[in-house]
Amino acid sequence: MKIITLSEQQFTNFANNHKYKSIYQTVNYAKVMKIEGYDYHLLGFISNSNELIGATMILYKKVFLNYKMAYAPFGFLVDYSDNDLVEELTNRLKLLLMKQKFIYLKINPNIHCSERDKDGNIISYNPEVNDILEILQRNDYVHKGFNNYFENEKPRWNAIVKLTASNKNIYKNLNKQTRNKINKAIRCGIEIEEGTHEDFSTLYEFIKKKHDRSLKYYNNILKEYGKDAKIYLAKLNTEKYVSLSKDLYEKELDINETLNQKLQEVSRKGKDITSFINKKMESDKKVSNYQANLIQATSLLSKYPKGITIGGLLAIKYNNELDMIIEGFDSNYRSFNSNYLLKWEIIKQINQQGYQYFNLNGIVGEFKEKNKYSGLNEMKLGFNAQALEFIGEFDLIINKTVYNLYVKKKEKNK
Repeated sequence: MKIITLSEQQFTNFANNHKYKSIYQTVNYAKVMKIEGYDYHLLGFISNSNELIGATMILYKKVFLNYKMAYAPFGFLVDYSDNDLVEELTNRLKLLLMKQKFIYLKINPNIHCSERDKDGNIISYNPEVNDILEILQRNDYVHKGFNNYFENEKPRWNAIVKLTASNKNIYKNLNKQTRNKINKAIRCGIEIEEGTHEDFSTLYEFIKKKHDRSLKYYNNILKEYGKDAKIYLAKLNTEKYVSLSKDLYEKELDINETLNQKLQEVSRKGKDITSFINKKMESDKKVSNYQANLIQATSLLSKYPKGITIGGLLAIKYNNELDMIIEGFDSNYRSFNSNYLLKWEIIKQINQQGYQYFNLNGIVGEFKEKNKYSGLNEMKLGFNAQALEFIGEFDLIINKTVYNLYVKKKEKNK
């Protein structure tokens, strides 16, 4: 086997057709991270018969003294089940990286362990995963464990919506609570539109406190992924909110008055009025809520007559999948549930466009015990998404002595 440098086109042609392809194993992502302080290599693995049998994009930077770390995001594009290939590739990489003063190489292969439902029950399991794990460990890749939270470079669990049915049937399979929140967003006058790259500065205001990434980082994503980087915005149409709120309020007032008349009529006849009292109380509650909404809507219309953007998300289209990168919303309008309608409108759109998956990005692998991420799981998996579990993260130690010193320094600085 030989390790060679690939051109951008050679790497892209190979990566786009590989089983383990990912938006993170792209020239685009390499260039985004270069501006973040990383350099990168596009490597090809050539067999003895001069065939390109693997490739990887490796990010690297100096991290300790004059030594470097390397990271292959979402792993190598190789057949991990071939022990001989993994062994020879690893040995050659070690020699190459040792000469260039690397401490270690991190990989988190795009290999699925299992698919699970919203309760964590296994739907399917990858029969190769145990053999692949054994092969990697046999070849000195140190597994960081089957963690359930966000300890790694990338989440080990993702929520994936499979677009294998009509929009009508997809909607039927949404969690009831999810459907209710979508409908509430519609009643609040929320509208979804696809923005332009110039709109990202607005979206950034909603996400800048969620992540330590700068505006420059996201602008580089927009630049490098070009038309495949999509911005979707959730807007509150205040005029529509007033109109819808007024209709709901007036209709419920009519219902309430009818119930009141029936209640008096039944009471005069000496019949049991329990069910009518319950219905009247429920209607009273609705009248109160709709009145409050109308007051709020009128106030917002006065303040924002042209409407207001209250949230959105950034996503990247890659092959037959749309990957959500980050989302954010104005917490003042949390109760409007615009994040639910936003995802639903995107699902409808990309399903009609022929996409097969909508990756809602990271969730946690704890489904039973209540935790601070339970709401995140509930929201994403409520779209009838499946929890996709990845094999996890590995370190290939190149220089053990320096690696141990580096790890001690990191622990000391925590």
